[in-house]
Amino acid sequence: MAMHIEDLQSGESKNLEFKIAVPARSINYTKTAPAFANGQGGRILFGIEDKTLRVAGIPDSTVFSVMDSISNAIADSCELLIIPDIAMQTLDGKTVIVATIMPGPQRPYYIKSLGRDQGTFVRVSGTTRLADAPTIKELMFEGSNRSFDKEPCLDLSITEYDITALCASLTDAARSNADDPEKVRPVTLQQLRSWGVLAERHGVLVATNAYAILSGSEPLNFAVQCGVFKGDTKAIFVDRRTFTGSPQELIEQAYQYVLRNIHLGARFQGVYRKDVYEIPPDAIRELIVNALVHRSYIDHSSVQVAIYDNRLEITSPGRLPLGQTIEKMKQGYSKIRNEALATAFEYMGFIEHWGSGIPRILTQVQDAGLATPEFLGGDTELRINIYRQPEQGGDEDGAGLVRDADEKFATSAREVRDSENDAIKPQLLTDQQRAVIDLLHRQSHISTSDVIRSLGTRRRRAQDVLRELFELGLIQRVGAGPNTRYVLPGALGKKPTDDER
Repeated sequence: MAMHIEDLQSGESKNLEFKIAVPARSINYTKTAPAFANGQGGRILFGIEDKTLRVAGIPDSTVFSVMDSISNAIADSCELLIIPDIAMQTLDGKTVIVATIMPGPQRPYYIKSLGRDQGTFVRVSGTTRLADAPTIKELMFEGSNRSFDKEPCLDLSITEYDITALCASLTDAARSNADDPEKVRPVTLQQLRSWGVLAERHGVLVATNAYAILSGSEPLNFAVQCGVFKGDTKAIFVDRRTFTGSPQELIEQAYQYVLRNIHLGARFQGVYRKDVYEIPPDAIRELIVNALVHRSYIDHSSVQVAIYDNRLEITSPGRLPLGQTIEKMKQGYSKIRNEALATAFEYMGFIEHWGSGIPRILTQVQDAGLATPEFLGGDTELRINIYRQPEQGGDEDGAGLVRDADEKFATSAREVRDSENDAIKPQLLTDQQRAVIDLLHRQSHISTSDVIRSLGTRRRRAQDVLRELFELGLIQRVGAGPNTRYVLPGALGKKPTDDER
């Protein structure tokens, strides 16, 4: 594709580099050839000054010999072989040389004289950089068309009991996310084998990296770092938390952390009020799921979830997989990095259809009246920003979104104290919230499982209803983990009735 003078205006990029002349040391441009081949491809333009974008051109008397020297230098210096497409073109009335490098399938490509570890380069924004060890390993898996999560985890020994426990954990997660838990078929050992969570090695079943990740086991026990920051940078932090465990546990922990730290308001429809988060919860959950399922597990960095005054920022380690781009991702194109994990998460109900997540997020955020999410990076990590709206009050007709969560909770607490729970105005609660309060009037305490059975809903929704009532001050939480129970305020010191004993 021919270049135009307008194409130069944005300067160097991840697939475009300028050289005013052919450097005396060929390494100064030949290293960009494997960087392009290891990424999405690109072009080197000779005869253009990179700082000023001035078209200097290559003298017509030497242009053919220069083209030959560039082609030979790239072909001779790279391993595996890279043959550039060399052409000359007229820009601004002067002749420039364009060396086009296509993305290569047999990765990693590197400078032969430097060796693979010191000669593998990648393109990051508009610069050529030496690849680190995790990136080189990622390129090797791409080049051999293998999935890291399906490789045996040699440092992890497992027993039949361990396998049974993982099957039960995955089954429980699937039932928690299912509309009808009874229809969910339990995970079996054979399914784990077919997914690539287990593999056979010398006639013995062994754990793969996917097994280690799904079970939260060493040496692949990863974390999610969450934080709230004052302002728009990480200079001043308000709160920091690090969560560890299996990805399915991390999703819920990070999701609840975000909900606790963004504004919860209300949208009024006539006299009825519906609680509304400033960022759609489903979009938040989808972003966290994507960050954990599609991240690079070769890179031991943590997924980061940062809440700033103006945005929610989620960062996932690892470059985009071979053939994937940010634009393709927005359009629903799916390129699976972790095949076993993706299959397991689809079974658990965290992924509905491969590739549908990002378009769905874009729609949900747009429908909420927020700015289009921002996608950044893709060379070493992927960062997605959802920008928050400034706090604002409701419209004159009462249909606006109330943004001041503190005022809302304070008002709700006063209403609860004045009404002693059983006289709460009907329009303040949803039908599901009222059903939970009614359930607590019939029995002294309830669990999440009780709410699931009573409402006939998923575990996720039951947890959301309980959290909303807790934050409104309408219920109290007792215990922790699997022993968590919920009671009405003032019920902790109340003696049980004969029926409850």
